[in-house]
Amino acid sequence: MEDIEFRYDTQLLLDKYGLDEDEADDLVDEIRDYILENFSGDCLLVAGDTGEDDVGGEKAIIKLHYHTNEPWLVLEYCRSVGEIYDIVVEDMQRQTAGLKG
Repeated sequence: MEDIEFRYDTQLLLDKYGLDEDEADDLVDEIRDYILENFSGDCLLVAGDTGEDDVGGEKAIIKLHYHTNEPWLVLEYCRSVGEIYDIVVEDMQRQTAGLKG
Protein backbone atom coordinates (compact mmCIF):
# COMPACT_ATOMS: atom_id res chain seq x y z
CA MET A 1 0.00 0.00 0.00
CA GLU A 2 1.26 3.43 -0.97
CA ASP A 3 1.67 6.08 1.75
CA ILE A 4 -0.35 9.25 1.45
CA GLU A 5 1.85 12.36 1.59
CA PHE A 6 -0.63 14.43 3.61
CA ARG A 7 -2.54 11.99 5.75
CA TYR A 8 -5.30 13.92 7.51
CA ASP A 9 -8.34 15.37 5.77
CA THR A 10 -9.16 18.36 7.98
CA GLN A 11 -12.49 20.14 7.66
CA LEU A 12 -14.23 22.76 9.78
CA LEU A 13 -16.58 25.68 9.83
CA LEU A 14 -15.53 28.99 11.39
CA ASP A 15 -17.65 31.94 12.48
CA LYS A 16 -16.20 35.41 12.90
CA TYR A 17 -18.63 37.99 14.23
CA GLY A 18 -18.92 41.68 13.35
CA LEU A 19 -17.75 41.50 9.72
CA ASP A 20 -19.44 42.81 6.60
CA GLU A 21 -19.20 41.12 3.19
CA ASP A 22 -15.93 42.81 2.17
CA GLU A 23 -14.32 41.99 5.50
CA ALA A 24 -15.48 38.36 5.15
CA ASP A 25 -13.84 38.18 1.71
CA ASP A 26 -10.63 39.61 3.19
CA LEU A 27 -10.76 37.02 5.99
CA VAL A 28 -11.00 34.18 3.47
CA ASP A 29 -7.88 35.49 1.74
CA GLU A 30 -6.08 36.00 5.06
CA ILE A 31 -6.81 32.43 6.22
CA ARG A 32 -5.83 30.93 2.86
CA ASP A 33 -2.57 32.89 2.72
CA TYR A 34 -1.66 32.07 6.33
CA ILE A 35 -2.22 28.34 5.87
CA LEU A 36 -0.26 28.22 2.61
CA GLU A 37 2.65 30.11 4.18
CA ASN A 38 2.77 28.25 7.50
CA PHE A 39 1.54 24.66 7.09
CA SER A 40 2.51 21.85 4.74
CA GLY A 41 -0.35 20.19 2.92
CA ASP A 42 -2.48 20.12 -0.21
CA CYS A 43 -6.06 20.33 -1.48
CA LEU A 44 -6.74 23.60 0.35
CA LEU A 45 -10.22 25.05 0.04
CA VAL A 46 -11.27 28.15 1.97
CA ALA A 47 -14.66 29.63 1.13
CA GLY A 48 -16.78 32.14 2.96
CA ASP A 49 -19.94 34.19 3.05
CA THR A 50 -21.69 36.55 5.41
CA GLY A 51 -24.78 35.86 7.41
CA GLU A 52 -26.62 37.17 10.43
CA ASP A 53 -25.70 36.14 13.94
CA ASP A 54 -28.27 35.41 16.65
CA VAL A 55 -28.56 39.06 17.73
CA GLY A 56 -29.01 40.44 14.21
CA GLY A 57 -25.42 41.47 13.50
CA GLU A 58 -23.21 40.24 10.69
CA LYS A 59 -20.74 37.38 10.78
CA ALA A 60 -18.43 35.68 8.35
CA ILE A 61 -19.02 31.97 7.86
CA ILE A 62 -15.89 30.21 6.60
CA LYS A 63 -15.59 26.62 5.33
CA LEU A 64 -12.10 25.12 5.39
CA HIS A 65 -10.88 21.86 3.86
CA TYR A 66 -7.18 20.88 3.92
CA HIS A 67 -5.00 17.77 3.74
CA THR A 68 -2.11 17.97 6.21
CA ASN A 69 -0.04 15.86 8.59
CA GLU A 70 -0.58 18.30 11.48
CA PRO A 71 -4.30 19.04 11.69
CA TRP A 72 -4.00 20.21 15.30
CA LEU A 73 -1.92 23.19 14.13
CA VAL A 74 -4.60 24.16 11.60
CA LEU A 75 -7.27 23.86 14.29
CA GLU A 76 -5.23 25.94 16.71
CA TYR A 77 -4.73 28.69 14.13
CA CYS A 78 -8.39 28.74 13.08
CA ARG A 79 -9.51 28.95 16.71
CA SER A 80 -7.33 32.06 17.08
CA VAL A 81 -9.28 33.63 14.19
CA GLY A 82 -12.85 32.79 15.22
CA GLU A 83 -15.24 30.21 16.63
CA ILE A 84 -14.70 26.77 15.06
CA TYR A 85 -17.27 23.95 14.90
CA ASP A 86 -18.34 20.95 12.79
CA ILE A 87 -14.74 19.76 12.99
CA VAL A 88 -13.84 16.61 11.05
CA VAL A 89 -10.36 15.08 10.93
CA GLU A 90 -10.17 11.85 8.95
CA ASP A 91 -7.12 9.63 8.57
CA MET A 92 -7.00 8.97 4.81
CA GLN A 93 -4.21 6.37 5.27
CA ARG A 94 -6.53 4.25 7.42
CA GLN A 95 -9.35 4.73 4.93
CA THR A 96 -7.09 3.55 2.10
CA ALA A 97 -6.27 0.45 4.17
CA GLY A 98 -10.00 -0.23 4.56
CA LEU A 99 -10.02 0.67 8.27
CA LYS A 100 -12.39 3.01 10.10
CA GLY A 101 -11.18 6.51 10.90
